[in-house]
Order: sequence, then C-alpha cells, then structure tokens
Amino acid sequence: MQDVAIGANGTTNTKTTRQAGSAVTLEHRLSTRLDAARKHRGTVRFFEARPWLLRSEKRGRWARTTLREAEQRLARAARRIAVLRRSVDRGEARRLAKLPPKAAICDVFRRYCGQAVAVARCESRLDTGAQNGQYRGLFQMGSYERRLFGHGATAHAQSRAAHRYFVRSGRDWSPWSCKPWRWE
Repeated sequence: MQDVAIGANGTTNTKTTRQAGSAVTLEHRLSTRLDAARKHRGTVRFFEARPWLLRSEKRGRWARTTLREAEQRLARAARRIAVLRRSVDRGEARRLAKLPPKAAICDVFRRYCGQAVAVARCESRLDTGAQNGQYRGLFQMGSYERRLFGHGATAHAQSRAAHRYFVRSGRDWSPWSCKPWRWE
C-alpha cells in the first residue's frame, strides 16, 4: 500500500505505509506488543484451564494447534518486548543524563525539591564537578558515602545517590553542613 502526498508545487511524493508510520514512538510500539502478549497469554491460559479440550477427539487437533501457535506468538512477543524495553530504557537514561542539575534534583527528590536544590546550591553551587578534598559532586558527598550510596558523573546520578543518603538518614538534612532552611 502506498500513500500519495501532493506537495505545494504540485509534485507527488509516494511513501510506503511502513515508512510513513515510522514516526510511531517506542512507547506506542511497546504498548502494542504488550497488548498482543496479553491476548496470547489469555489464549494459553484458556487451554491450560481446559485440558479436556486438548484431549477431545472432535476438537483436540484444533485446540492443540491453537495452543501451540499462541505459545509461539507469546514467546516471540516476549522477545520483542524485551528489546523494546531496553530501547526505551536507554532513551530514558539518555534523557536523564542530559538534565541540568536543578531539573535532575527535582526529578529525584520530588516533594523535597526546594530543600534539595537549596542544599546543593549551598554545597556546590549546583556544579556536578565541584570538589573539596574528599567531598565531591552536587551534594559534596565523602568517599565513604559515595561507596555506600553511589555516585556518578551526571546530575541525575549524583541526585539519586544523595537521595538514598537522605532517605537513610531519616529524611532530614543532618548529614549535610548546609541546611535548606538557611538558604530557601
């Protein structure tokens, strides 16, 4: 099947439907595959709940064939879903890695966003490369804390590590010398 588009100058441009639909997002493709897998899983469960149908003289051959096809399609869909999920995850990781420090902090800390930004601004002036002796990053975490809670080069990775530390400390800012209420 072909789509025909007529340009402003009157020329025609033909594209196959597959090319025209290539702008479909990975999330949409993943959603479609998940729906298909759900349908095939339902078929498999139907026959698993009715083993007598598989042994039936009248409909047994049809039931076994349908079950086998559903199992094969489910396996194929599961492989495609795994590939699509990895692609979506890589895209999300790239998006998160590009976030500026303030946005990354707010993405991680959510309702503590204002407090976390105030602490990071005081500790590092929102600089992911800031260092003071053993203390590094947005939240100036020491070497022991970095080993314990993680660290990374991006603002998002550093925010996630600081959030783990924040949660472990009881959701107060006691581990940091800068307190949010001094700077908000």
